[in-house]
Amino acid sequence: MLNDAEERVRNFYSNVGWKEEYGVTEDARLWEDLRPCAREYVSKCRLRVLRHIPASGARILDMASGPIQYPEYLAYSKNFAKRYCVDLSMEALESAKAKIGERGVYLCGSFFDLELDSDMFDCVISLHTLYHIDSKLQEHAVRKLIRVCKPGASVVIVYSNPNCLPARLKRLLLAARIIGRANVRSATVGSANANEGLYVFHHPLAWWEQFSDETDVQIYPWRSLGSRDQKRFIPDNAVGRAIFSLLYKAENLFPWFFVRYFQYPMIVLTKK
Repeated sequence: MLNDAEERVRNFYSNVGWKEEYGVTEDARLWEDLRPCAREYVSKCRLRVLRHIPASGARILDMASGPIQYPEYLAYSKNFAKRYCVDLSMEALESAKAKIGERGVYLCGSFFDLELDSDMFDCVISLHTLYHIDSKLQEHAVRKLIRVCKPGASVVIVYSNPNCLPARLKRLLLAARIIGRANVRSATVGSANANEGLYVFHHPLAWWEQFSDETDVQIYPWRSLGSRDQKRFIPDNAVGRAIFSLLYKAENLFPWFFVRYFQYPMIVLTKK
């Protein structure tokens, strides 16, 4: 039985999100920076997940795998015997199967309803998924991810920081508009359209500390900005490529600064 948040996600991805035009999904068009200037940077950010995935293993769980739509995502399971792909969209799983075939196990439905053994997986990944789960159920989802992971193995989650600098700036600008009674309606409508009907709720970074009872909690930068902010502030030319190159180096040199003040943290929960 799907809850309301899951139903909204299923409807979007079954009807819109994974539809392709000229080889690009609607999901990618909406939420990825596909410009040439960003290509190398975005690829390197996706590959950061590999730092926390074992060199090999029997089983890796990909919770909300989608169609495994980027080449870097294929690398996560290249040295695993099986990749368990869980998703609400059968269309996404069919696309994933076309890419990894018999090396995959494909489970369609709510993650909460799946019966998975404890200590089953050598690694668990979940990218841009948890914040689409009902806020009251996100802890339950994380606890289940930890339960099915083997002791000593890691759960790697790409999440979003609600208190990042871009979000704070947007809230200040919206507050100024409301106070000034100008453009209130257009600002509100634009905010709603930004999520295209998907449920979104981001817990603050401190929320993750509750899982220290079962895991070693580490937080790293995955990527600093959302695609819309990248396209808004970084030009698609040689200057933009240079900015992205410097940004990637800075994220590696000052990880806690970028975790605290920018958009996408990577949560690594290593099971005790």
